[in-house]
Amino acid sequence: MRLLCILLIGFVTLPALAAQGKVEEFRLDNGMKVIVQPDHRAPVVVSQVWYKVGSSYELPGTTGVSHVLEHMMFKGTKHVAPDEFSRIIAALGGSENAFTGVDYTAYFETLSKDHLERALELEADRMHNLLLDKKEFQRELAVVREERRLRTDDNPNGLLWEQFGAVAWRVSPYRNPVIGWMYDLEIMAVADLQAWYKQWYSPDNAILVVVGDVQPRDVLELAKKHFGPIGATGRASYRARPEPEQKGITRLEVKVPAEQPSLIMGYKSPAMVDVKEPWEAYALVVLNSVLGEGDSSRLTSRVVREQQLAVSAGSSYDAFSRLSGLLELEAIPAENVSLDALEKALREQVTDLKNTPISKEELQRVVNQTVAKKVFARDSLFYQAMLIGMRETNGYDWKTLDEELQHIRAVTPEQVQAVARKYLVDDHLTVAVLQPRKAQAEGEKKS
Repeated sequence: MRLLCILLIGFVTLPALAAQGKVEEFRLDNGMKVIVQPDHRAPVVVSQVWYKVGSSYELPGTTGVSHVLEHMMFKGTKHVAPDEFSRIIAALGGSENAFTGVDYTAYFETLSKDHLERALELEADRMHNLLLDKKEFQRELAVVREERRLRTDDNPNGLLWEQFGAVAWRVSPYRNPVIGWMYDLEIMAVADLQAWYKQWYSPDNAILVVVGDVQPRDVLELAKKHFGPIGATGRASYRARPEPEQKGITRLEVKVPAEQPSLIMGYKSPAMVDVKEPWEAYALVVLNSVLGEGDSSRLTSRVVREQQLAVSAGSSYDAFSRLSGLLELEAIPAENVSLDALEKALREQVTDLKNTPISKEELQRVVNQTVAKKVFARDSLFYQAMLIGMRETNGYDWKTLDEELQHIRAVTPEQVQAVARKYLVDDHLTVAVLQPRKAQAEGEKKS
């Protein structure tokens, strides 16, 4: 079963920094971008091919097509039999997989540097020689439908998040679940995948990221050899529709059999692509870290440990998403604590950020966390490549990864307070709660 999302991170060692070379970027004549990060600690390489397409590109009636196509990319080409791709990589001592997100689909291999060319040859082959066999498609579609049942339909928290996204957004394609709505998966046809493959899977809509014990120019020559002959199809068009302004709190209640209640709160917050002043996005990054990232964040230290109103609480925000998103808070109440009381406690922490500038100590903690993340990421070949791939497919330059720290260091407590007041407002808030209910009696289920 292919993964929807994979994040790997390692532990830092000082030799990791010394072993890295300069990142180099190239572009083939057919428009494909090639980015190489040398890392000579071990004779290993990670190869990732990223396509600029994910669930947020999908139209009503075709949701899930990006993820289903990801599955089918392992089901045979004109030259490789179904599932043979995986067997070849395994025989070479490597591993492979793929993941689909809201804004991208990516395929990767981790293997000895001596076998990099074989991995690129296989990736180039399925970029333009994919066979979408109807029988393989029906089998894989059944796998995806079952995956949806396990991850969402029969998973209370997964169902809550899906419903939350669908309600928080009126127009934005971020309302599409990555795995797709079940009805769309039931009516999906091979023709849908063929059209999607033809529209988006071409070198001018792809990025090759290679990290490991390689020389950039050698990788470029291999890319030219295997991807270079594939013709560009012309960049696929995509028209993003602006999300209408929300003008009041939106509330959603989900009642399903579950072990415990939970709460999600989301404030519409701009990504870097939409802010007029870049410092606002970095100030939101700092705000999010202070509010809900890590054991020393306010939600964990105050709401969980001090007030003991929640067993867990945190927040998330992505400044570099392709489209603007949400600053999200998630919490699970402690025993005998109501969801109303928990929501009040979370909103009090938001209000505190609006009323009082954060301390210099909290700001320094965010800087320290950012430094640690960057150092940790450098110790993982996979994560280095993934960070580059995500930035590039979302429309940002990979160089922003190196510039982040200086921008975060420049954020002031007053700027954090300013974005809290500007963006964390009730009129732009969506609140979703999971209210557990007892399972129906056996007789009621059958009727």
